Amino acid sequence: MTTFNKEQVLADLKNWNKLLKQYQIPNTREALIQLTNSFSFYIALLVLQLYLFDKSVLLSAVVAILNGFILGRIFIIQHDCGHKSFTRYKTLNDIIGTVCSICTLIPYEYWAKNHSFHHAHNGQLEFSDIGDIECLSAEKYASLSWKGKLWYRIYRNPFYLFTIGGFIYVVIYNRFAFLKDEPFKKVRKNVLISNLLFVGIYAVLAWLIGPTRFLVVQFINLLFFGTYALWFFYIQHQYENIYKSGKDNWDYVIAAVKGSTYYKLPRIGHWLTGNIGFHHLHHLAPTIPNYNLSRCNRENPVFEKHTNVISFWQSLKTVQANLWDEQRQKMISFREYARIKKRYITKG
Repeated sequence: MTTFNKEQVLADLKNWNKLLKQYQIPNTREALIQLTNSFSFYIALLVLQLYLFDKSVLLSAVVAILNGFILGRIFIIQHDCGHKSFTRYKTLNDIIGTVCSICTLIPYEYWAKNHSFHHAHNGQLEFSDIGDIECLSAEKYASLSWKGKLWYRIYRNPFYLFTIGGFIYVVIYNRFAFLKDEPFKKVRKNVLISNLLFVGIYAVLAWLIGPTRFLVVQFINLLFFGTYALWFFYIQHQYENIYKSGKDNWDYVIAAVKGSTYYKLPRIGHWLTGNIGFHHLHHLAPTIPNYNLSRCNRENPVFEKHTNVISFWQSLKTVQANLWDEQRQKMISFREYARIKKRYITKG
């Protein structure tokens, strides 16, 4: 069973807002540096890919392994703009976020609203399907029809989720405004407007560069970007000893530090991924720009003390975190569920 002293965590972090306040101030210089190096690398690699495409599609695709990460950095800039944290100017954030969205094919305003909802409900089982990888409790899974169980098994299968699943999410899923509840009504049109913008700009680029060359190269980039994006979405909240709760017993601070992970990567890994591995800090204070997260973590070890710190090799085991076991307060695998399913079938 996952155990931690909730009162001790809250006592140690009682001044969390005060400690993090200084890191929430956007830095124009840092923002410009990140914009410049991210888009410079992306455009340079894209040009290299287009050049290599005529010689070898395979070589062009190899470069996409790196350019997918650079697209991830651009997406983190878009993500920060959605939090209104990348620069101190709201209009500038919106302009930069929209430009980034053209590269990532993820509608800026709609996704930002979706993501803000996720932050406000992180770890709440009732809303795990909004802004996160959907996670069912073992009891809920037991109550599904065989078709529902099959779909959930496919959805959580790493051979789907981290291959074509990421591509489907980026290129297809984001073409629709599936969320129709009140919080999303004002931004639903953004999906349609974004789609028209994407089609128009991609059509012009395809005409200038050549439809096959441009579209194949860019969509291979999006394939790798989607894989990386879903992997990081996954490991940030799908860990064996993660915190999840029903909304009635949910706590914001506990959900941030115990319901998120600190993905401890080499420095180059954090650079490539826009520091999103410092996810416990990001959930505590979403308005910390990504370029301040590393310094924040280094200067405040108290937060690392209470979060789930995982290395790359440890993160590979998270693919076995498939269902939430309410009784033991931990994530379990489908194999482990099979051994105890009678307990949940009886309840269902």
